[in-house]
This record gives sequence, structure tokens and C-alpha cells, in this order.
Amino acid sequence: MVTYDANVVIHVDEELTAEQIHEVEKQLSRVQGVESACVHVRTPHLLVVDYDPRSIHSGQLLQEVKNNNLRAQLIGGV
Repeated sequence: MVTYDANVVIHVDEELTAEQIHEVEKQLSRVQGVESACVHVRTPHLLVVDYDPRSIHSGQLLQEVKNNNLRAQLIGGV
């Protein structure tokens, strides 16, 4: 089976609590085509999303974050 995998980094402008970060990770992980979404404790503003680009576009991932009333930007792949 062939898998298609891409990574993108989303910068979140707001200072989020650990609970808020976890909720954003959880919400993104539920989106069809997303394999994982995580924030490292040392870089709480950077959300790394692993996804299948055949199922979802990086702009849609950004919009999912913005739908939480957060200011965010795509800053690149990993």
C-alpha cells in the first residue's frame, strides 16, 4: 500500500495554556486526512501537523486552527 505523507508547521500567535494546546491537537487529529498534530513543550507556538495531502490541503488545516478563534499562519513544511 502506498501512503502519502506531508508535514506542515502552523504558528499560533496566542499564548495558550497546556489544556488549550491539547484541545487544538485533539481537534486537528480528528480531521479526515490528519495523521497527527502536536506541539513540543519548548515551542508552544508551533503546531506540527502530519497529514495526507490527497485528503486535505494545508490551507484547510490552517482554517481548522483559525476556526478556534486563533490567529495563525502556515510557516512551512518539516
